[in-house]
Amino acid sequence: MPWRKVLPASIAVDRPSGPAVPVVVSVAHAGRIYPPEILAAARVAQRDLERLEDGWSDLIAARATEAGAVRVQALWARAVADCNRGEGQMAPGEVAPAIRPLFSAPGRKERAGLGVVPTRLADAGPLWKRPVDRAGFQWRLDALHRPFHAALGETLDEIRARFGRAILIDLHSMPTIPAGQAGHGARIVVGDRFGDTADGWLVETVTAAAERLGEPVSRNQPYAGGHIIRTHARPDRGVHAVQIEIDRSLYLNRDRTPDRDRAAALAGWFHDLLGEVAAARPEGEALPQAAE
Repeated sequence: MPWRKVLPASIAVDRPSGPAVPVVVSVAHAGRIYPPEILAAARVAQRDLERLEDGWSDLIAARATEAGAVRVQALWARAVADCNRGEGQMAPGEVAPAIRPLFSAPGRKERAGLGVVPTRLADAGPLWKRPVDRAGFQWRLDALHRPFHAALGETLDEIRARFGRAILIDLHSMPTIPAGQAGHGARIVVGDRFGDTADGWLVETVTAAAERLGEPVSRNQPYAGGHIIRTHARPDRGVHAVQIEIDRSLYLNRDRTPDRDRAAALAGWFHDLLGEVAAARPEGEALPQAAE
């Protein structure tokens, strides 16, 4: 099938209209736009593709710019490309034979069909009529994955140049963690890749804010953070990043529609969290002035 090279408006970068803080929020999995190419290529219904989404997690970040942060959001659905996977994160058996040499040593998620291009879902089977080929793979990267990461990287560089440091909060939602899995019982998971992507002062601030919701909080179990924070964090250069996973049952109804009151309450909590992380820093470090 023909693939258009790039379509506009696959991402959005929203900036504060008032005083800014050195915080960037990424929302990679809440996109609800399904380009015609994707629906034509799918062997399953759109409702099955929607299961890949961090459904309505963008509502939690709705007040991010009000808090002074920049929000970088994928508007296209995760079914197009998963911005929290690297370009090489695919299982060779999940793509057309001609491009299998591009991929090696897949991890558990890639083998399960959850690579940079999702290819399978439990209870749905293969998502696409044909294996992902070179043209389709490149289109997905060029249309969504690369623009998202370019915008995120440029924004973090801009914030760091302006404030001397930058904080990335990568927001996701998760299904309820099942019994027997690491982190079972936690409703919020704070990930810093076991200390690799952020200094302790930031993780402690985020964790303390999460605990004030009155829900169990886990650190790095079962989600330590993915490609987004691994790629963009540079603590040694003043760019700190954490991933936050929020149990969808805290803001979605059973039919996966948002509970507006609970979503609004989480949006207020997240707004306040952004202010707290903007003000947090190692003891003794000077507080930079907020930019207008």
